[in-house]
Amino acid sequence: MNALILDIFTEFAKGVNFGATAEPATTQAMQILNNPAILITAIILIAATIFILFFLKKVIINSVLGGIIWGVSVIVFHVELPLIPSFVIAILFGPAGMGAMLLLKFFGLLA
Repeated sequence: MNALILDIFTEFAKGVNFGATAEPATTQAMQILNNPAILITAIILIAATIFILFFLKKVIINSVLGGIIWGVSVIVFHVELPLIPSFVIAILFGPAGMGAMLLLKFFGLLA
């Protein structure tokens, strides 16, 4: 078992020079520190993360809830809705879209 672990580590570490000096790493670090593209990229990534966490998370949850409600309405309760249009509306507008589709069906305005 130990030989297998040693073989895996040896294969993983192939080509790594453990006796290398830190000078090349320092040069690379200085190139990164003086590069404004890195700063701009970091700011864009942070802004994208904030956008995803605060906005898209709600949109995705809303879409998933709409799909679940559509599935329960069509499969469990056998509500006869137009298949593709009702599914698209449920995914785009979530539970509110599904509620509107059910109201239209109730009042006979939906074929």
